[in-house]
Amino acid sequence: MAAAGGQQRRRGGRREMRRIEDTTRRQVTFSKRRKGLLKKASELSVLCDAEVALLVFSPRGRFFHFASAPSLEGTIDRYISHTQEAPANKKPRELTVKNMKSQSETLAMEIDTVEAYTRKMQGENLESCSLQELHGLEMQMEKSLSSIRLQKASKWSQCAIYVVAVQKKLMDKISQLQQQEKILSEENALLLDQGKVQHAPIGAPAREMNQNQHVQDIDVDTELVIGRR
Repeated sequence: MAAAGGQQRRRGGRREMRRIEDTTRRQVTFSKRRKGLLKKASELSVLCDAEVALLVFSPRGRFFHFASAPSLEGTIDRYISHTQEAPANKKPRELTVKNMKSQSETLAMEIDTVEAYTRKMQGENLESCSLQELHGLEMQMEKSLSSIRLQKASKWSQCAIYVVAVQKKLMDKISQLQQQEKILSEENALLLDQGKVQHAPIGAPAREMNQNQHVQDIDVDTELVIGRR
């Protein structure tokens, strides 16, 4: 019977380690065991006063590390110096080439895994998937769609807020321009009135006074004539 974590019991109580086929279970197991591994590395460095450096890359390429020394690069440099002091039949160049080859193979496997997972998320090569793995892909797709919808709603909300703010600024500007137009119209009318007063004929008031005086004289003469009769 297959056990959790990709382990299979063999005769004698021993377990055979193998890759977990289900994507969801594999991710959950990676997260749990990564935390446990980092914890064990920290405990080893504290209990035994050892210099420990741990590097972990997830199937999706995320990088996790632990370093008991102040600098992870310092521990790596120490490791490189130690490997360069290997026996003569293992030259540093050969070790470097071997290390690079191992890293390239590991990266190639990780790329294949990511590409296979991507094709499955796109609905391709699903014939070899188990029912549980298909269910995991379906849950992942629903989760992704939910996240996309939330982001879309957030973007629409931001756009609506921006449009309202722009409309308010435009209305305020229009109101300000209308107020300025009213003030300019009043000032223009006042200037026109002042211009009319300044351009009025200079002798007009004197003529009006002479006419008034003439009317008064006529009135007086009339009264005198009536009095004689």
